[in-house]
Amino acid sequence: MKLAKAALLFTLASVAAWAQVNMGAQKPEAGLPFNMTTVSTFELPWRLAFLPDGRMLITEKVGPIWLVSQQGKKMPLGNTPAVYWQGQNGMLGVYVSPRYATDQSIYLTYVEPGDYGGGLALARAKLNATATTVRLENYEVLWRQMPKGRGGQEGAQIAFSPDGQYLFLSVGDRQRFSPAQDPNQPEGKILRLTLDGKPAPGNPNFGKTGAATIPLIDPPRDTEAAKTAKVVSNYAFPAENLTPAETWTSGHRTPYGLAFSPTGELWEVEHGPLGGDELNLIEQGKNYGWPLVSYGQNYNGVPIANHDTRPDLTKPVLYWVPVIAPGNLMFYRGTQTFPQWNGSGFIGGMGTMTLNRIIFDGHGGAKTAERWDVGHRIRDVEQGPDGSLWMLEDANPGALIHVTPK
Repeated sequence: MKLAKAALLFTLASVAAWAQVNMGAQKPEAGLPFNMTTVSTFELPWRLAFLPDGRMLITEKVGPIWLVSQQGKKMPLGNTPAVYWQGQNGMLGVYVSPRYATDQSIYLTYVEPGDYGGGLALARAKLNATATTVRLENYEVLWRQMPKGRGGQEGAQIAFSPDGQYLFLSVGDRQRFSPAQDPNQPEGKILRLTLDGKPAPGNPNFGKTGAATIPLIDPPRDTEAAKTAKVVSNYAFPAENLTPAETWTSGHRTPYGLAFSPTGELWEVEHGPLGGDELNLIEQGKNYGWPLVSYGQNYNGVPIANHDTRPDLTKPVLYWVPVIAPGNLMFYRGTQTFPQWNGSGFIGGMGTMTLNRIIFDGHGGAKTAERWDVGHRIRDVEQGPDGSLWMLEDANPGALIHVTPK
């Protein structure tokens, strides 16, 4: 019993010591402990995923998906879907199924064309690759964001649960503000789905009807989109509306990074407005506050209430003012190539052109380690089969960069 109490006190002390820290002013390291080699270039690359044979799937926001060797040889995928490409919209994520060994399936997230814009789509297909061709077969859309329309900040990141039974999908607020607090809209949420795209049992609203009333202290005010946002003293929705059974958490702005740590915790990074990028520990049913609170400010100068004013809303563990503009989040696993990084998280900083290492304590706490100035807007960083890192540059042309030890 004494040991259990001591462990609990240590955990609570660790979380308290590491929580709500502004890391925006962190200075880059004096040098780099690794080499960077440009292997190939792409037109606005977004995400990369490794296949078991060591080749990569790389998406370009403008539409194509490529099968790429580690030497940079590229082969275009056939039968890819049409995308709505504008601003932050387009072909976004590519992810290898946790059951790839038996089904050869991959998952895609992209903005599907529609009336007056587009909407986020989650799709699955079988990857059929030969020595000379590669294409998608048995293509099916599993989930669609409705209604479609204009606006960026789709999120579109997937994280598979450690048991391989479920997937978590991040959906941004699309610069529409109020939907992030509307329980009947998917925007500004993290969804928990089955591998077939259905609501997962155990979700907070699984099998329920009705809706909640979310108190609004400060109406959403930001760019031109705010002029058409619903501005009321309370959000209230008719009881006959179905409460979306997919929702796991709410109150997110631009959730571009989503990943499970080696200890099984789900972590997320998102862009703040003018300041206030966030690293969040994602826990079932919690509300992370957007657009009611932020450590940043609106672009038009109108203040946003601080997280400290709303103890009912969940604070980030780390935040950045000024921003780093996070591209993604991944966890390093392994004791080869970079053994000193085993268990660390990595965040690509697009605004700061940095690679940022994060240390996690396994009990809901996190703190930053090094920030390396790499001279590129890092949209994605992933671990290769041999333990080296691969980064995608957010640019046109954008580099595929191989990171190896010095």
